[in-house]
Amino acid sequence: MSQDLINAHVNHQQTVQAILTKIESVLLGKPHQCRLALTCLLAQGHLLIEDLPGMGKTTLAHSLATTLGLSYQRTQFTSDLLPGDVVGISIFNTDNNQFELHKGPIFNQVVLADEINRASPKTQSALLEAMAEKQVSIDGTTYELPTPFFVIATQNPLYHAGTYPLPESQLDRFMMRLSLGFPDIKAQRKILLAQTNLATNETNNETTETSADLAIIDKQRLVAMQDAVQQVTVAADVLDYIIALCQLSRGAYVGFDGTANSNKNNRVNGNNKTDTSSDINCKPLSPRASKALLSAAKAHAFINDRDYVLPDDVQAVFYVVCQHRLEISASHSHHLNQEQEEQSSVARQLLNSVDVLNPLGF
Repeated sequence: MSQDLINAHVNHQQTVQAILTKIESVLLGKPHQCRLALTCLLAQGHLLIEDLPGMGKTTLAHSLATTLGLSYQRTQFTSDLLPGDVVGISIFNTDNNQFELHKGPIFNQVVLADEINRASPKTQSALLEAMAEKQVSIDGTTYELPTPFFVIATQNPLYHAGTYPLPESQLDRFMMRLSLGFPDIKAQRKILLAQTNLATNETNNETTETSADLAIIDKQRLVAMQDAVQQVTVAADVLDYIIALCQLSRGAYVGFDGTANSNKNNRVNGNNKTDTSSDINCKPLSPRASKALLSAAKAHAFINDRDYVLPDDVQAVFYVVCQHRLEISASHSHHLNQEQEEQSSVARQLLNSVDVLNPLGF
């Protein structure tokens, strides 16, 4: 490795730590969730945050945008929101007798779709093309979206009134889904003290830190870091591990010749215990899910100061990348924690059923 590459790697790692420190100072007591959110952004994915109102979902999104120096706009999704309110609309200008595009909030680099599951499925689908292809089509014309482009959507638990479940095609566009959870006592105390100090500063007419002061890097540096993530090395054994996890979710192991493994219901895992794949009840992971898992594992390795992926990286991001893709039904659970535990147990079954040392069973 040349000296220039070494210096670039060191600079990237220093930047990562500075970003995490700044975000964690805003979203108190959630270092793990902050790391996962940054992992998702560096992997060029989109993030879905599901939790109760007032848990800091919007705070995390705003902190990411301002820390990274990106343009940001929040859209409150409601039942009467229209697709044109998200992507934009063409309005006829009587002065020049031409239609002019009035761009919607989707043309920002970080888009917060707040309470996305309160909007109708038609409005939710307005994000599909933008998230998949980083472009939108308005009145037959295609418009490119800015780079980098990052959608953060928040949703309330489905047992809340006035919510619509996201369609599977939309869920699959989100690289990760995570939950923030309640802060611990120490973090709660800091939150309350920060609120008290803010009120005191306002009373004394003291200035506080602005969004511009929070910026750690600019767009060019972020794009360079995203490119560096794509250069992280992945060994063939790690690729086989990802393939095996996805194949198991599909109910069969498939060999390199494309034929199904006839012994799929009687394979031996790393603990020398027989695993029955038919006992795992879940939806199959698509090729898009496997690509998302690989990208997230690369970003996780990058954040942890490595230029190669380990099986530990795959395991670290497996739940947040795959749990919303594995669930059979999003409406069977009436308590968010129970639903997440159920999906985690399905993901854990998959992880426990694949031998890291011999993932494809050959």
